[in-house]
Amino acid sequence: MSIVGTRVVRVEDQKLITTGGTYVEDLREPALTGAVHAVFVRSPIAHARIASIDTSAALEAPGVVAVYTAADLDLGPRQAGPVVEPWLASEVVRYVGEPVALVLTEQRYQLADAAELVDVDYDPLDAVASIDAALAGETVLYPDNGSNVMQVNGMSEFPEDSFAGCEVVVTRTIVNQRVAPAPLEVRGAALAWGEDGRLTAWLSTQNAQLGRMAIAAGLGIGEDRVRVVAPDVGGGFGAKIGADPEPIVLGWAARRAGRPVRWSETRSENLTSMTHGRAQQNTVTIGGRRDGTVEVFRLDVVQDAGAYPRTLFLPTLTELMASGVYHFPKIETRSRGVVTNTTPIAAYRGAGRPEATAAIERAMDLFATEIGMDPAEVRRVNFIRPEEFPYTTKSGANYDSGEYAKALDQVLEAAGYADLRAEQRRRREAGDPVALGLGLATYVEITGGDGGGESGRVDINPDGTVTAYTGSSPHGQGLHTSLAMLLSDQLGIPMDRITVKHGDTDEIPKAIGTFGSRSLQLGGSAVRQAADRVLANAREIAADMLEASPEDLELNVDEGVWQVRGAPASGSVDWVRLAARAEEGALSADVWFGTGTPTFPFGAHLAVVEVDTETGKVVVKRIIAADDAGPIVNPLVFRGQRHGGLGQGIAQALLEVMSYDEDGNPTTATLADYSFVTATELPDFELVDSETPTDRNPLGVKGIGEAATIGSTPAVHNAVVDALAHLGVRHLDMPTTPQRVWEALSGKGEAK
Repeated sequence: MSIVGTRVVRVEDQKLITTGGTYVEDLREPALTGAVHAVFVRSPIAHARIASIDTSAALEAPGVVAVYTAADLDLGPRQAGPVVEPWLASEVVRYVGEPVALVLTEQRYQLADAAELVDVDYDPLDAVASIDAALAGETVLYPDNGSNVMQVNGMSEFPEDSFAGCEVVVTRTIVNQRVAPAPLEVRGAALAWGEDGRLTAWLSTQNAQLGRMAIAAGLGIGEDRVRVVAPDVGGGFGAKIGADPEPIVLGWAARRAGRPVRWSETRSENLTSMTHGRAQQNTVTIGGRRDGTVEVFRLDVVQDAGAYPRTLFLPTLTELMASGVYHFPKIETRSRGVVTNTTPIAAYRGAGRPEATAAIERAMDLFATEIGMDPAEVRRVNFIRPEEFPYTTKSGANYDSGEYAKALDQVLEAAGYADLRAEQRRRREAGDPVALGLGLATYVEITGGDGGGESGRVDINPDGTVTAYTGSSPHGQGLHTSLAMLLSDQLGIPMDRITVKHGDTDEIPKAIGTFGSRSLQLGGSAVRQAADRVLANAREIAADMLEASPEDLELNVDEGVWQVRGAPASGSVDWVRLAARAEEGALSADVWFGTGTPTFPFGAHLAVVEVDTETGKVVVKRIIAADDAGPIVNPLVFRGQRHGGLGQGIAQALLEVMSYDEDGNPTTATLADYSFVTATELPDFELVDSETPTDRNPLGVKGIGEAATIGSTPAVHNAVVDALAHLGVRHLDMPTTPQRVWEALSGKGEAK
C-alpha cells in the first residue's frame, strides 16, 4: 500500500520537540574550542561620511581580542548589482545597520560594552528614505550613476493610445510595503580554520553551497578549502539565500586572529540589518468593457532596492507574472529599481510574485467596482481556460497547467458566498457599525523558476538501510519527511530505515538549495531519479541471485523483496541480502535533475473580515483557500506550509511594515514596534485541496511553500476595502491598520 498521499507525521519533529534541535548557537564542535565571540559595530545614521574611526578605547576594554575596520581587511571587491558594496564601510555609510567595524572578545557578555567604545565620527548627509525621494533625485546615493534609478526593464515609455477604445479605464498606485522576514532564528555563524588550511563554516543558511562559493571568492581561496555546514536552520523565508558580508568578514577574522569565531546577531540587528522584502510601488491601469472583459493591463513597478541593489531581479519577476490567471489580450509593463538609504531588499516568501498578484487582484476589484459587477464574475470572465494550456502569456511566462475557474468555484461554494453577500447587504441596510467585507484573490505563481536544477543521491547501505543526500536545504518545510515517503514507496523500505541528509558541502558538493518553492519538484525529482538508477542496478543483481531474467523480476514494495513476477513462491531477495552481494557502489546513484522549466501552482482565496467602523479595528473571521500544487505527497506537510503562508499573508495585509522617517531612521526596529500576527488574529483556516499535475517533472508536483502567502495578502486587503465600499472608500494601502481605516472613514485618508 502506498504511503504517498497519506498523513504522515513529520520525522523532523521528534528531535525538535525533545532536544530542541541543533542550531548554530547550539554547536559544541571540538573545532570550536577556544572560540572568540564577534559583534559588528553598525551605523546609527542612514547616510553619512565617515570622518574617522578610533578603536583605541575598545582595544583596552576587558576581554577584547581584536578590533578590525575596513582598513585592516585585504578582501577583494564585493559586487552588489551595478555598485560595489563594502565588506565594512570605510568612507560612506548608506543605511542604519550597515557594518563599520568588527569586535572580537573572549566572552559574549563583553561584546556590547566593547562595541560602544569604538568611536566613529560621522558627518551626516541628506538621506533618501523613500521611493518618491529616490525618483525626485535631489540627493543621489551614487553620483557616478547620475540618478537613483539603477535599472529599467520593459518599456521605457508607455504609449499614449493604449487604452483608446476601452469603455472603462481605472488607474491606481498601490504600495506593497516593506516587511522584515524576521525568522525565529536570527543569522548566525561559527567558523574555524583547521591545521590543514581548510575553513569550516557552520551557517544558518538556505544554501550551503552558495555560502561556500561566496566565502571562497571573498577570501580569495579555492572552494576545496572551504566546507560549509547548515545545521538545523530556524526559518529563512528567502533572506538566508544570499551571500551576506558577515560570514566572509568573520572567516577573514578567524584566520587573522588564529582563533575560531562565533557570531549571532541580536533581534534588533536582525530587524535592521538582515535584508527586507517587498518594498514596491506599483501603478496599475486596467481598461476594458462593461461586460467585464479586460482588454489592456498596464503595470508600472518601482522597486525600492535599499542602499545596495543586490537583487534587482525581483521586479522582473513581478513583470513576468503580470498576467496572473487572466487572458489579458494586451499587457504593458515597466520596472525600475531605485536605491534608498534603507536596508537592502532581497527575496522574501514569494519574491516578486506576491507583488504581482497583489497589484493584479487589487486592480480586478477596482475594475469590478467601476462597472458594478461582482468581483467573482469579473474574474471568471477573464480566466485562462483549461484547454488553453500550455499557455504563454503576453508577459512571457509559459504556464503548464491550471483550472482557475474550478479553484474559484471551490472557495465560493465552501464559503457560502451568496449567503455572505446577503448578510453584507443586511448589515448595510441596517446601518450596522460592524461592516462585513469579502475579498477574493485568484493567483498563479512560478516555482523552480531559477533555471537551475538540483542534486540527489541514494545509497543502499550494507545493512539494507538507505541514506539519501539532497541538494535542497530545508529549514522548516518538512522535506526530510516527504523525501523519505517517496523513497519508501519506491524502494519498499520502511521510512524508519531511511536517512535524509543535506547542507554539508563535503557530502553534497554541487547543489542550489531551497528557495522559490523548488525543493520537491527539483530536489525530490533528483532523488526519485537516483532511486530509479539504484533500482535498475538492483534488478540485475537480484536476477543473478534468483537465476531469472531481469525482465521477469518485480519489486514487491509491500514486503521490500525482489521476486519473479507471477511466481513469488520460487524465491525472493530482500535488500539486506542484495546489499551483501552487490559490489561497492553498485547500489548507489548520484543524479543532477535540471529541466530548467518552471511550474505554475495556482489557487483562489476568499477572506471574510469584520471592520468596526467606529474604531477601525479589523478582524479576520474566515479564510477559505484552494491551493493547487499538483499531487500531494503528504497532506500534513502540504497543509502546514499553507498555514504558515496564510499567517504571513494576513500579517502583511493587516499589521506588518518596516517603516523609516524622512532621515532614514527605522521607526519599527524592535519587536515593541514591529507587529507580528499572533494566534489571536488568525481564524481557523478552511482549506480545500486540489491536484492538477504538471508534466515538467517525474513527480508531477509543483511548489507549495509560498503559494498561500501570495493568495492571502490580496484577499484580506480586498476584503477590508470591500467592507468599507458602501462608505465611499475605494482603496487603502497596506497594512490596513485601525488608524488607516479610521482616517479613511473620517476623511483624513484615501477614500476615493
